[in-house]
Amino acid sequence: MKIHEYQAKAILAKYGVAVPRGEMVMTREEAEIAAKNLFDAGAKAVVVKAQIHAGGRGKGGGVKIANSAEEAGEIAARMLGMKLVTHQTGPEGREVHRLLVEETLPIERELYLGIVIDRTEARPVFMASASGGMEIEQVAAENPDAILKEHVAPGMGLEPFQARKLAFGLGLAPEQINQAVQFMTALYLAFEVTDSSLAEINPFVTTKDGRLFALDAKINFDDNGLFRHKDLKELRDISEEDPLEVEASKYGLNYIKLDGNVGCMVNGAGLAMSTMDIIKYAGGAPANFLDVGGGANAEQVTHAFEILLSDKNVRAVLINIFGGILRVDTLAQGVVQAAKQTNISLPIVLRLEGTNVEQGREILKKSGLNFVVAETMKDAAEKVVAAAGR
Repeated sequence: MKIHEYQAKAILAKYGVAVPRGEMVMTREEAEIAAKNLFDAGAKAVVVKAQIHAGGRGKGGGVKIANSAEEAGEIAARMLGMKLVTHQTGPEGREVHRLLVEETLPIERELYLGIVIDRTEARPVFMASASGGMEIEQVAAENPDAILKEHVAPGMGLEPFQARKLAFGLGLAPEQINQAVQFMTALYLAFEVTDSSLAEINPFVTTKDGRLFALDAKINFDDNGLFRHKDLKELRDISEEDPLEVEASKYGLNYIKLDGNVGCMVNGAGLAMSTMDIIKYAGGAPANFLDVGGGANAEQVTHAFEILLSDKNVRAVLINIFGGILRVDTLAQGVVQAAKQTNISLPIVLRLEGTNVEQGREILKKSGLNFVVAETMKDAAEKVVAAAGR
């Protein structure tokens, strides 16, 4: 689950990470009041930042400096309701509903801090780089040696010696080292306690008077840990998510919309990834990732089918099921039920194997619907790609 910058900063501040003073606003009037409060508190200028779940906001016109409360209000009036287009939103952009009005800082250097799970090492990795303000992927591609890494042992937390090693590696001044150690330790604590999958500060800045701040912040939570954090679940902003993905989450389905025209319904994440790969290999493009899971029932399968067909780009559907916990006859009942309810006219190709496969095939045969049954994954991919291209 993703959250907004202002929400991430509030969480980080709770754990002791220094962030600029600021306030989330949703109207021009609120922006003027927030800016006035910051000027009254000693701010030299304020920055008005669009709050969407995407990076590159500054380049898209979503970050502006204001030198008065009135100017902050004018900027807010222009930003609210605008379609902000960045390299991460795609050409359709995202509509801006929230803004962060924040004090500016006397920046000296822009650095980078981030924590993710290293799947290869099976533990978190704390990263730091002197190339702040840049996309970390770009830094990794152009100059991988510029990224410092410290893997964190589960249960131990970020050790002080690791934080000092990173701080010295960033070239911080001697008098900033202890401050940096406290900053990094607090960042890792926030990451660990909230069951995050990503915690990123870009840029992590030093000021001309020697202080350290999180000028920007991004946190993603591990959905599997949200049952422990009811307060964090309330931070979800579904207006920033694809409507079909929101609908799928209501039924415990794993759905991600993609750009192709071949709809996919699969049970198991690994099989789903393989299915998308073989569709690409056959010359097609998957329209989605949809994992109904091993324990899905006929009702869930029906909802999954309805969500898949709600994507207007879908020209053909591939259902690839290996029946283990999810029996093939249960899947077949759900598919038939959904097909009849939606009056589907799209080609549907099925590749079925596993528990009760013969019963499942019999259900499909007796349904009276025009299903295409494939023998292998390769056969299924070729047939569905051909059907989607007609």
